[in-house]
Amino acid sequence: MKSNKFIRPLLIVLLLVFNIGCDQVSKVIVRHQLVWYDRYHLLYHHITLQRVENTGAFLSLGDSLSGPVKMVLLNIFPLIAVLFGVYYLFKKTQLNRASTLAIILIVGGGFGNIYDRIAHGSVTDFIHINFVIFQTGIFNVADTSIMAGTFIILIKALLKKKEEPAIENEAQAE
Repeated sequence: MKSNKFIRPLLIVLLLVFNIGCDQVSKVIVRHQLVWYDRYHLLYHHITLQRVENTGAFLSLGDSLSGPVKMVLLNIFPLIAVLFGVYYLFKKTQLNRASTLAIILIVGGGFGNIYDRIAHGSVTDFIHINFVIFQTGIFNVADTSIMAGTFIILIKALLKKKEEPAIENEAQAE
C-alpha cells in the first residue's frame, strides 16, 4: 500500500507535535498563571498544582552537578537518545501501533523537557498527586508522557512473556 508510506510518517509527526505542544502549552500557562510555590488544591487536596523549576532530572537528580557534566548528562545524552528515538520511529516501519505510540510518547516527553532545559535553564514542574498510599514528586505533562510510553512498553513485554510459554507448551503437546 503506497499511501501508507506517507500516512505513517505524517501521523508520527502530527502525534509528536501534539505531544510536545500539549506539554509546552501547559508549561507556558503555568509560568504565566501560577505564582512561585503557591499551591492550588484540586480533588479534595489529592492533586496539587504548584510551580517549581527543576534544574536537575527526575526528582531533581543531577541538580548539583557541575556545569559541563550537567550539560552532557542532562542535555546532550538525552538529546542523542531522543534523536535516536525519532530515527528508530521512521526506520522501523514494521513496528506495531502500541510500540509506535509508546516511542512517540517517550520521544515527545523527552524533547519537551530537553527544550525547557536548553531554553529556560530548568524544567517547569507543577503537578503533585497524593492519594495517601500513592504519592508522587512534582512532575509535568512531559513526564506523564514518558511514563505512559514506558508503561505501554512494559505491559507489552509482560504480555509477550506470558504468551511465549503458552506457545511453547502447545508446540510440545503436538
